[in-house]
Amino acid sequence: MATLILIETSTSVCSAALSRDGEILLNKENFDGQSHSVLLGKFVKEIIDYVRENSIKIDGVAVSCGPGSYTGLRIGVSLSKGLCYGLDVPLIAINTLQTMALSASKNSDIENNALLCPMIDARRMEVYSAFFDLQLNQKRETGADIIDENSYAELLENHTLYFFGNGAGKCKETLKHPNAKFIENISPLAKDMTELAEKAYKASNFQDVAYFEPFYLKEFVATVAKNKVI
Repeated sequence: MATLILIETSTSVCSAALSRDGEILLNKENFDGQSHSVLLGKFVKEIIDYVRENSIKIDGVAVSCGPGSYTGLRIGVSLSKGLCYGLDVPLIAINTLQTMALSASKNSDIENNALLCPMIDARRMEVYSAFFDLQLNQKRETGADIIDENSYAELLENHTLYFFGNGAGKCKETLKHPNAKFIENISPLAKDMTELAEKAYKASNFQDVAYFEPFYLKEFVATVAKNKVI
């Protein structure tokens, strides 16, 4: 097991945490908006101060790799890389949507054959989403979806779909199928990355600190548009 610094800045929520053997030792969160450039440095300093005061050895840094806000991800990844260089530890990248799906999967009311659909808000009626089963196996790759009354029609005929995240409100207003369910108050948070980060660390699934880049939404939009998917 490992002691990890966890950083999540993919949306308007800014969070950082310190975990040891899967348990949270220190957790910092702010839901007030885009203040990542100020808040994240303060959060990480508090974590580093705690680490030094308690003579804790850090084994790695895990950062949310998107999809998400260009500015938020850039701030989170840049600081994570700096920590990795300074502490001489590996960098772990955690998919934002998978983190959200893991958080939602712990809801005891979810039906067994359901699919989880985390959503990140984009422009107009567009969201960025993927589908996972309850074991977090990804059933559909991350996509840019324009939401209308026919969205996910085939899936909804065969599965209960649970939508959540800051983009799910668009579906709630539009999708009226009885198999469309909604979970409130799910945001990507550093503390919820712990289980995924531990697994990645155990598997030595590390990133090249010098060359790693997160999954920026604006780059995804350009790629999808080029391929005429949307």
